[in-house]
Amino acid sequence: VHGSPKIVVRVSEQRAYFYKGKKLVGLTTVSTGKRGFDTPPGHYHVIQKDRDHISSEFGDYVDPEGNVVKSNIDIRKDEMPAGAHFDGARMPYFLRFNGGYGMHAGYVPRFRASHGCIRLPERMAKHFFDNAREDTPVIVRQ
Repeated sequence: VHGSPKIVVRVSEQRAYFYKGKKLVGLTTVSTGKRGFDTPPGHYHVIQKDRDHISSEFGDYVDPEGNVVKSNIDIRKDEMPAGAHFDGARMPYFLRFNGGYGMHAGYVPRFRASHGCIRLPERMAKHFFDNAREDTPVIVRQ
């Protein structure tokens, strides 16, 4: 399908739509930011693509043997236990579109559950990643 790519995310539907020109070529369920970590609505553009992104803010604290001591932490808020180290969350097929916000593969329940990013099922995240380019418009609507 020919045409410029565009991504539209509808938070109220928990869905993302991928267009080429005016033709819808991809549709997927997503999980956007939970209350207090809302995914900001607006008009953006993909500013970075990173196939193997690792978060510098969210992840787990693990002990020297690799056992999780505290999971799902925010390094800016959660104190690190003695002897532990930070292990950033894997965010494959990351499309950054607004500062710390992006779209990536991850756990997708049927409700808002992220820290603000838009999570997609891995198979669809790969399709979006492979077909978007830097500067692709990303429109986030309520």
